[in-house]
Amino acid sequence: MAAAALLLLAAAAAVVVVAMVLRWLLLLGGPAAGRLGKRALMPPGSTGLPLIGETLRLISAYKTPNPEPFIDERVARHGGVFTTHVFGERTVFSADPAFNRLLLAAEGRAVHSSYPSSIATLLGARSLLLTRGAAHKRLHSLTLTRLGRPASPPLLAHIDRLVLATMRQWEPAATVRLMDEAKKITFNLTVKQLVSIEPGPWTESLRREYVKLIDGFFSIPFPLANLLPFTTYGQALKARKKVAGALREVIKKRMEEKAENGGSIGDDEGKKEKKDMVEELLEAEGGSFSEEEMVDFCLSLLVAGYETTSVLMTLAVKFLTETPAALAELKEEHANIRDMKGKKQPLEWSDYKSMPFTQCVINETLRVGNIISGVFRRANTDIHYKDYTIPKGCKIFASFRAVHLNNEHYENARTFNPWRWQINNKLQNAVGANIFTPFGGGPRLCPGYELARVVVSIFLHHLVTRFSWEETEEDRLVFFPTTRTLKGYPINLRLLSESIC
Repeated sequence: MAAAALLLLAAAAAVVVVAMVLRWLLLLGGPAAGRLGKRALMPPGSTGLPLIGETLRLISAYKTPNPEPFIDERVARHGGVFTTHVFGERTVFSADPAFNRLLLAAEGRAVHSSYPSSIATLLGARSLLLTRGAAHKRLHSLTLTRLGRPASPPLLAHIDRLVLATMRQWEPAATVRLMDEAKKITFNLTVKQLVSIEPGPWTESLRREYVKLIDGFFSIPFPLANLLPFTTYGQALKARKKVAGALREVIKKRMEEKAENGGSIGDDEGKKEKKDMVEELLEAEGGSFSEEEMVDFCLSLLVAGYETTSVLMTLAVKFLTETPAALAELKEEHANIRDMKGKKQPLEWSDYKSMPFTQCVINETLRVGNIISGVFRRANTDIHYKDYTIPKGCKIFASFRAVHLNNEHYENARTFNPWRWQINNKLQNAVGANIFTPFGGGPRLCPGYELARVVVSIFLHHLVTRFSWEETEEDRLVFFPTTRTLKGYPINLRLLSESIC
């Protein structure tokens, strides 16, 4: 009996192994493998181990300060467009700027955005990142209306006040984790733009939950994870519920206020500029947005505003600290602006437009840091590129990082050199305009890209005109699950003697 049981167990195990291998082979071939026939060739590459593919190699590489060998080795072996197998499915990886441009421009036609299920669940089906077609177009347009006008004097004044309020807490000296401080600034700014709530206990409580939510983006989405709160994904789901609940409460109250006023937004009904994004949504398209649509939309915008701009601010300071000549030139530019304005005058749009070297620094930080490493797309139809055919349904990753750090496109590409963006460097600018995609492109070009530049510029202005600093300990960059410094970039700050108080 025992022998029979062992035989049955062995047979069952064999069936499981065969099923797993068959599933891997199906993934390898893909749904269109038979239909495409022998003449249609996928880009060359390796799918690695069964089921796991090359996921562990990719994660291991991106958890180091130098993930480039993962890409370099495969590009050298297979070319700029190659096939791999990551995050559970076969994926075509592109380090080819021409193919990346094609993918960005083809959004909604030949391809659509496609992200891991963990991100989709945590952001919500109605988020800006995940909606498609007409739904995405209307949300993108609304976002552009609200966040695409950084020249607005009230918005500039608010950014200036918010940055200064944070920095006054560092006087006369402080040791801070700069990334944490930057995230407070960007989170409070985004909350103000979305729901008109000033920094305080409510915003700080919401921010703490957001940290947990973002941590779950590239975690494993275990079944019934809501019953496993000890897992990263389980904690992220719980945090998502709290964040959505807090936003829902604010939105519901505003909807009730609108209903009480007979469908108008009170005394402000006739004004030209809405006070925040919720008001934009309540008034848009005759108030057709549902409560859940508004919650998902606001939640996803908070992620975008909170994470990416704060990392850009931190990396700019880190790269400048490591490049004294660039820091000296930046200080000179901002000292001149402050001398012309006087000590206590807030920055205006004309001041922002008088920061050419600052824009070079921001461009180079975006290029070297690659806060957005790339974008996932899925083929809506067979895509023919060069001698290859990428079948319908196949996942594609357009790597911005691989292009930005390629010596064929930028001289000494892996060196921080903000001078390469200066106007007199015509060759570099001609190349850069063609392949520089830190904010994506096409219909999904980030609508808040100019606002992000303004926030970083104002932050750098007040930092270099008010403080000196040095690193308290060595910190390094990692790129998985997101781009960040490992320790939050701890620095010692000291108020300059000649600084305004």
